[in-house]
Amino acid sequence: MPKMKSKRSAAKRFSLTGTGKVKYKKMNLRHILTKKDKKRKRQLRAAGILAESEARKMRKQLIPYS
Repeated sequence: MPKMKSKRSAAKRFSLTGTGKVKYKKMNLRHILTKKDKKRKRQLRAAGILAESEARKMRKQLIPYS
């Protein structure tokens, strides 16, 4: 039986931290930045951590054998 593949779209958007949490880049920082205030843009730069309920699904797609 061939190896299971990870979902490439998920692998490009999410990554795992050392403790197993799922990290992602926040949305809304690509264009139309003039109307967004500095505080919002600064907070969007920081990586987000997925909620544990969603993280279980993502781990299954990122690492199919885990």
